[in-house]
Amino acid sequence: MQVFVPSTPLLAVSPEVANALAGGRAVVALESTIITHGMPHPQNLEMATRVEAIVRERGAVPATIAIMGGRLRVGLEPADLALLARTGPAAAKASRRDVAALLNSGATAGTTVATTMQAAHLAGIRLFATGGIGGVHRGAELSFDVSADLEELARTPVAVVCAGAKAILDIPKTLEMLETKGVPVIGYGTADFPAFWTRSSGLTVDTRIDTPGEIADLLATQFSLGMGGVLIGNPIPEASAMDEHVIATMIERALGDAAAAGISGKATTPFLLKRIFELTDGKSLVANIALVENNARVAADVAVALAERSR
Repeated sequence: MQVFVPSTPLLAVSPEVANALAGGRAVVALESTIITHGMPHPQNLEMATRVEAIVRERGAVPATIAIMGGRLRVGLEPADLALLARTGPAAAKASRRDVAALLNSGATAGTTVATTMQAAHLAGIRLFATGGIGGVHRGAELSFDVSADLEELARTPVAVVCAGAKAILDIPKTLEMLETKGVPVIGYGTADFPAFWTRSSGLTVDTRIDTPGEIADLLATQFSLGMGGVLIGNPIPEASAMDEHVIATMIERALGDAAAAGISGKATTPFLLKRIFELTDGKSLVANIALVENNARVAADVAVALAERSR
C-alpha cells in the first residue's frame, strides 16, 4: 500500500491516518480547541478519547488535529491528547492568522474550526466533526467580531458536521454571512438550523437531507465542482437538549459578565462557554459532550459513504 505523503513538511500526518488516506478509507478530522479551551480537565480528555472511539466504531479513522512541535499534527497519539488536555487554556488558540507564527515558535496550540479545516484539506481529509462553528458575534455591527470559520468554509473544500453555530452568537447574521459566502447549509434529518445546546434556532437550513449516503452524494458533487466547504447542521439529541428559555437567560447573563470584564476578540468564546458552564451548574458541559459525540457519529457515517463512492 502506498503511504500518503504530506503536501508540506510542516504537516505531520500520523501513520494510521496516512495509510487510511492512501487506501481510500474514511477519515474524520477533529479539532483541538475544544480540548484546550472548550472544556475543563479531565472531562476534556475523556471527551476527546470517547469521540475518537466513536469514529472508529462507525468504521472511520479519527484524525485529531493540533499544532505541536513546530508542525501541524494530523492524527494524535494518546499521550498527545493527554498533553493537550492537561495544558488546557495555557495552550495557544490557533486560527488561520496565527498558524505561521505558532509553527515557527514551536508552541503547542489547539486548532479552531478554521485551522482544523485548513490542515484537514492539506492532508486530503474531506469530513470534519466539531461541536459548533464560530460566526458573527452579537454586536458585530459595532465590534466587527466575525469568526474566521465562515471565511474558511467559503474557500476550503471540507464538510463540517456540527450542532449549528454556537448559541452565544448572532445566528441570523451568521446564516446571512454563510449565504453571502456561498456556503451550503444542510440540515441532517431536519429543516431547522440547530442552535448548539438546543435543537432549533427558529431558522431554516438551505436543504434537508435524511441519510449519510445522500449527504455523500451532495459532497461528491460540491467537491467535483471545485467549490468550497459544506456546513452540515446535526441537532443535539433530544434527550440531551437544554431548555431554550433557560439557556437564553444564561447566555444573556454571560454576555453581560463578559462586557463588564472587558472580554473581547478570541478570548470571548472560551470565557462565555466557561461562564455558562458555571451558571448552569455544569449542565451545559453535559449537553456539549453529547452533541460532539453525536456529530462524530454522523461525520463518520458520511465519511464512510463518501469513501465508498470514491472507489
